[in-house]
Amino acid sequence: MAVNLQSLCNWKDNYQYYNSSLNARAPERLVMENKLYKALEREEFLLYYQPQIDFRTGKIFGMEALLRWNSPDLGMVSPGTFISTAEENGLIVPIGEWVLRTACRQNKLWQDAGLPPVRLSVNVSRKQVRKEEIVRQVFRALDDSGLAPEYLELEITESVIMEDPKCVLEALSEMKNRGVRLALDDFGTGYSSLAMLKDLSLDGIKIDRSFVRDVITHPGDRGIVEAIIAMARSLRLSVIAEGVETKEQLAFLVAKGCHNIQGFLFSRPVPAEQASMILQEDGCGTGIWHAICDDVSASLAPYPAACSP
Repeated sequence: MAVNLQSLCNWKDNYQYYNSSLNARAPERLVMENKLYKALEREEFLLYYQPQIDFRTGKIFGMEALLRWNSPDLGMVSPGTFISTAEENGLIVPIGEWVLRTACRQNKLWQDAGLPPVRLSVNVSRKQVRKEEIVRQVFRALDDSGLAPEYLELEITESVIMEDPKCVLEALSEMKNRGVRLALDDFGTGYSSLAMLKDLSLDGIKIDRSFVRDVITHPGDRGIVEAIIAMARSLRLSVIAEGVETKEQLAFLVAKGCHNIQGFLFSRPVPAEQASMILQEDGCGTGIWHAICDDVSASLAPYPAACSP
């Protein structure tokens, strides 16, 4: 992957009000920036993939592509450590394009290998949308890989939308017309309105893991999750819960009508090679998630509102 580093940053879009903490963080931030530049040059980034399960069928219907950085100095680095720096200096734009191209190419390779076709979800950053890069990046990734648009889903957060609604709506509308699926990520943690949900022409909503985590023990989270599921159903949107780690969480979500599940209960994010094996097992009906779905189906009796799986 050849990268022209001088073209990566448009500094006129990067400004901050002075804060004394900036001075303290400056050396650490500069070190991270330098490492990120080198990571792009040396192709140190890679994607992990986390399965998304339809409880009703026990089958994988999608994968989420998750960025990782295999640094020779720092080891395997999660996005939470470096994404904010990449956002600040503009590197998120070429990194985001690499993610899109790699994800689309990998999904097409799976299909060409005869594995069950799945939808691949990719997160979109605010800089990609604000710089009007996302339409060009998405169309190029699809054209270069040969992947059909319906097998790509873009996940965008409420905060990205609220930063520049007009720009985001125009970009998403153009991609929607091409056949790309659109999902609102981390729903419930931002400030989007119901009118905006209508204008976005979304295909789906993701329930944030912060609500799923305590859904069994916290009445407030329980109420929020129930409301999101009900709203999604009224708007005819698909809904997926992320961060599902226990059978109790799964049973509650299914009982309330959320059948699309993602989380450690089924699988942690895994490298492409392992994801290929998971898809192969899914096609043969031998994946461990099949047994989990059967087990939870038998435990739904405590929930009177349970929907048929």
